[in-house]
Amino acid sequence: MRPINVAIVGATGRVGQELLRVLEERNFPIGELKLLASARSKDLTIAFKGKSYPVQEMSPEAFKGIDIVLASAGSDIIKDLAPQAVEQGAVVIDNSNAFRMDPSVPLVVPEVNGHAVKTHKGIIANPNCSTAQLVPVLKILHELGGLKRVIVSTYQSVSGAGKEAMDELENQTRALMNDQDYPPQVFQRQISFNLIPHIDVFLDNGYSKEEMKVVQESQKILELPNLPVTCTAVRVPVTISHSEAVTVDLEHPVSPHQAREALANSSIIEVWDEPEKGIYPTPLEAAGKDPVFVGRIRRDTSSENGLNLWVVADNLRIGAALNAVRIAEYVVEHNLLRQPVAN
Repeated sequence: MRPINVAIVGATGRVGQELLRVLEERNFPIGELKLLASARSKDLTIAFKGKSYPVQEMSPEAFKGIDIVLASAGSDIIKDLAPQAVEQGAVVIDNSNAFRMDPSVPLVVPEVNGHAVKTHKGIIANPNCSTAQLVPVLKILHELGGLKRVIVSTYQSVSGAGKEAMDELENQTRALMNDQDYPPQVFQRQISFNLIPHIDVFLDNGYSKEEMKVVQESQKILELPNLPVTCTAVRVPVTISHSEAVTVDLEHPVSPHQAREALANSSIIEVWDEPEKGIYPTPLEAAGKDPVFVGRIRRDTSSENGLNLWVVADNLRIGAALNAVRIAEYVVEHNLLRQPVAN
């Protein structure tokens, strides 16, 4: 098999940089590498595996000869660029919201529904970061006891809103500690020393768009379109890693011990669940790591067959870059590229 030609759209952003790190860590078989971004970044260079690569402006011509496009840019940009890349013969793995709920586009977490990749027509969608860490846990619980209802509250770090959001948290905290004003520019309210129950726009049903992403994407990935899921999404003054308080109602009783054992057998989940010894996951410990961490597993005393869990993961990795690269690996391993790879 020849090396795989890869283009990264949005290479200068936080997720783009994380994509490069993950590709190097996992020794993905890259042949040609193209780093694409907006016109204002086209004179930059980025190092990868000891070599400097120029950043090129995004354009349809840039996809010629490319096998896989890892896209991390705005939905409006991707809606235009992705079909152009597909026309050139590439497989596009998209981190944006542009195609996630398109019935013709698979929405994939490989460890949950990798088989869906085989249905792709050139575009594969990467789920929302909060969904990506949630569904591996839900799949296992569904296999154990049958999901009846899911309630999730998310505590989402500022890195989910981009570099400017991270800068705002840092600068605002520094200013406030020095008794200086720092009006919010990225967020709707002050984020430092605060919580904001407002991520993305609010919809007519009272939910935020972010909350409905978790609802609808979970149903699609789990292939349970009628599963009742409800979500409250909150932005918190944490730099990296999203946390989730999850309650599930099951069709059949599952003990906390059974849940721990099943979750611990997953290749992408680590169970940290000895709260009496102070062992449970936090955002700080999850940052920079690959697993989904699960703790505080306990019976829901308000429900006959309910469980409560605490789920934490690095949103830049499992929630974006790592999942995208795992999809790319699945595409290559199952010979699902759109251009021949045999020598």
